[in-house]
Amino acid sequence: MPRECPDGAFLYTIVQNDNLVRIAKKFNVSITSILSLNPDIGYYSTLYVGNTLCVPSKPTLSPCPEGNYYTVKNGDTFYGIARFFNISVYDLVESNPNIDIDNLYIDQVICVPLATPPVRCPLNMIEYTIKEGDTFYTLAQKYGTTVCSLSRTNPDINPRALLIGQKICVPNTN
Repeated sequence: MPRECPDGAFLYTIVQNDNLVRIAKKFNVSITSILSLNPDIGYYSTLYVGNTLCVPSKPTLSPCPEGNYYTVKNGDTFYGIARFFNISVYDLVESNPNIDIDNLYIDQVICVPLATPPVRCPLNMIEYTIKEGDTFYTLAQKYGTTVCSLSRTNPDINPRALLIGQKICVPNTN
């Protein structure tokens, strides 16, 4: 009897050298999502050429409370990504439980948690919460200051790696 896939999934025919990791990478979905659609196979099951399985139609991303997703680039490691965003490797691993940190691949999407220390702004500063699309440049224009001033005021923040929900201090020019 042919396999039937539920809505939101399609039937995939296994080809030479396929395994769950390769199929998940090919369609940008998690191994867990493939396994949940195919309860008759296990993580270590042998996949036979010509057999079929159901694959989610849409990429499945790890839940990410703040919506800070990052797409892996050539040469990225969890350590390098954590360092870029000034977060701990532990926080990054904890936010991506279904990701094999030793086998990152280009265009894989991971969650970057908002795991920065709380901000205490001096009296002459405004506490600002980063929103989608914010840059130091747009904030400098909005608040009548400079990118250099924002960088000096927030030395632990990478201006190229702002996270939605992150707090920074902005000079109060009023």
